[in-house]
Amino acid sequence: MWDPAVYHRFGNERSRPFFDLLARVDADEPRAVADLGCGSGELTATLAARWPGARVTGLDSSPEMIGKARSLDAPVEYAVADLRDWRPAADTDVVVTNAALQWVPGHRELIRRWAAALPPGARFAMQVPGNFDAPSHRALRDIARGEQYRAAIGEIVREAPVDDASGYAALLTDAGAAVDAWETTYVHLLPEAGREHPVLRWMEGTALRPVRAALDDTRWACLRTELGARLAAEYPARNGFVAFPFRRIFVVATIA
Repeated sequence: MWDPAVYHRFGNERSRPFFDLLARVDADEPRAVADLGCGSGELTATLAARWPGARVTGLDSSPEMIGKARSLDAPVEYAVADLRDWRPAADTDVVVTNAALQWVPGHRELIRRWAAALPPGARFAMQVPGNFDAPSHRALRDIARGEQYRAAIGEIVREAPVDDASGYAALLTDAGAAVDAWETTYVHLLPEAGREHPVLRWMEGTALRPVRAALDDTRWACLRTELGARLAAEYPARNGFVAFPFRRIFVVATIA
């Protein structure tokens, strides 16, 4: 279950890659725009503002997120959907998927299928986090493999569910697209907030969400305490802030 309020604890930091991605999408008057994994919809609403003549659709698997999106009263059609079932309409000229495909098993094959189905000249723009080897995620994997957690967590905590920018570029050039691919490491300066480490609070909105769902309250409290101690050692505070480097992978492809 996604919690929009928890996810938005660091809204400015989470939204910046979306705008950096869209800055490289040079579509002028698309007929239809799809945002795959739209979350709570605020960013999707900016697509409708940028392309007011387009039919804009936002899809997400979370009913909680779509419920929040529909409350925005934006000129967007929001719907709960599994991205693996989505097919582009014949007039879909822009597809955006921001920080979503890392959650979708087999998403590389989905990208191939979407590229083959999109009309010539369509833009496919994606961003996924590339920080699965960061100290934060290594610490989570180490703790999750502990005896008291591993049976419940199983394979929920993943090693690396995404490719690098070169891998996605190769996938899309093989499909005949013209590709602009790059990586960026943002250094987020997260303010200290009481006794809870800010990187722990960040992870509760994303990576820790399925872990929390798999554990009872007692084991969740233990894991949270143990992880918080590891994060405090890996990401020490300085001058009231914690530096949290975060790598992200971007691709914008123009379909041939």
